[in-house]
Amino acid sequence: MAFASYPSLRDRVVFITGGASGIGACLVEEFHAQGACVAFVDLQEAEGRALAERLDGAWFRGCDVTDAEALQSAVRDAGQALGPVTVLINNVANDTRHPAAGLTPAAWRRGLAVNLDPVVLASVAVYPMMKAAGGGSIINLSSINALFGPPDMAGYVAAKGAINSLSKGLAREWGPDRIRVNALSPGWVITERQLQLWLTPEAEADWAKQVALKDRLLPADVARLALFLAADDSRMVTGQNLVIDAGRT
Repeated sequence: MAFASYPSLRDRVVFITGGASGIGACLVEEFHAQGACVAFVDLQEAEGRALAERLDGAWFRGCDVTDAEALQSAVRDAGQALGPVTVLINNVANDTRHPAAGLTPAAWRRGLAVNLDPVVLASVAVYPMMKAAGGGSIINLSSINALFGPPDMAGYVAAKGAINSLSKGLAREWGPDRIRVNALSPGWVITERQLQLWLTPEAEADWAKQVALKDRLLPADVARLALFLAADDSRMVTGQNLVIDAGRT
């Protein structure tokens, strides 16, 4: 297959949270391949540094995104190092399963601190740069689980639902500054984490019964949709939740 190249992404500064593995690492690779200047953060420092060393010019910082000051400082520092950030991809998340009845206040707060708060904090940090640059694109990774509400994921589902609404609100508020804000909702993306923890032959067979397209949904499929949302080709797309789930919903 031959995939699109986006001239408008060349030299554009892109900041990605959770970029050391899984979908995030694929996002880093795909934007770098388009000629963008890519900055990313992740708690996994060894993996992040290895990826940055492999991709010439990529900027990486080890960062706990639940530390508000550390995350916002990383956004500002990346802007100082590479130029104004005009594409932000809020990718970081943790979909660890947990029965809702056993949630403690502290566990609930920890879940939101990684799945929701960084979306707000990184967006606020990047806003001045995008406004001064004359616009930008913010892409917030949501999930079709926000629509279905599967069991044992109450905190994750709540955060993803909030991301959908937040994206709509920011799109309306920041539209006059030519800042576009969209949510991107994948279905079951087969990452290394999924392979290790949850992808069994039985689970995959059940998923295949629910989708229109029977091929596995891969990180690169999600990344290619993000490329479109970041490029000028989608200049009039904002406030939307774009679903990529092989026809599950």
